[in-house]
Amino acid sequence: MEAGGCRYQFRIALLGDAAVGKTSLLLRYVAGAPGIPEPEPELESVPTVGVEFYSRTLQLRAGPRVKLQLWDTAGQERFRCITRSFYRNVVGVLLVFDVTNRKSFEHIRDWHQEVMATQGPDKPIFLLVGHKSDLQSTRCVSAQEAEELAASLGMAFMETSAKNNCNVDLAFSTLTDAIQHALQQGDVKLEEDWGGVRLIQNTQIPRPPSSTQHPGPCKC
Repeated sequence: MEAGGCRYQFRIALLGDAAVGKTSLLLRYVAGAPGIPEPEPELESVPTVGVEFYSRTLQLRAGPRVKLQLWDTAGQERFRCITRSFYRNVVGVLLVFDVTNRKSFEHIRDWHQEVMATQGPDKPIFLLVGHKSDLQSTRCVSAQEAEELAASLGMAFMETSAKNNCNVDLAFSTLTDAIQHALQQGDVKLEEDWGGVRLIQNTQIPRPPSSTQHPGPCKC
């Protein structure tokens, strides 16, 4: 997708155990962009091998238009050495578990610790996502329990369903707004050797030079 008019690029990864629905969640979100067809059901069931990349542009509620570079990572242990190499260059992480899979919830702390162990001074922004919320009859992780875990790890929590398209856009926009806020507050900084946030275009329109220049107030 074209990034015309975007000021920043945010690199975001989806992490979690295999089969929690990271790919279907991401495909549903990307399909919500104008001109993108709905995901094919058979594509959503194919396990991710290594890392796959997607992108979507998003107009922030209180900020510029940004391009999201979205990384879909494999949850299987045999691909972990590949996915670990990408952790250092992300500014946002969706930690995804399946509300019907107790083990995937119990492994969230491990995923969080694994990411934090690779980080420099700039820590990524996290959002805990309980996926497959449409499967209420087989749920084994309560929203209250997930909220308590999220609070203990210093992040927000949200439930989603790719099948019902419930809170999918909201999850990504919530994380992106939090990244933008951290950038404005100086908690996240632009660095040349870091790919988490990149300035990709200056959206300010330059004014034509005038014959007489007068100093004015700083508008930084």
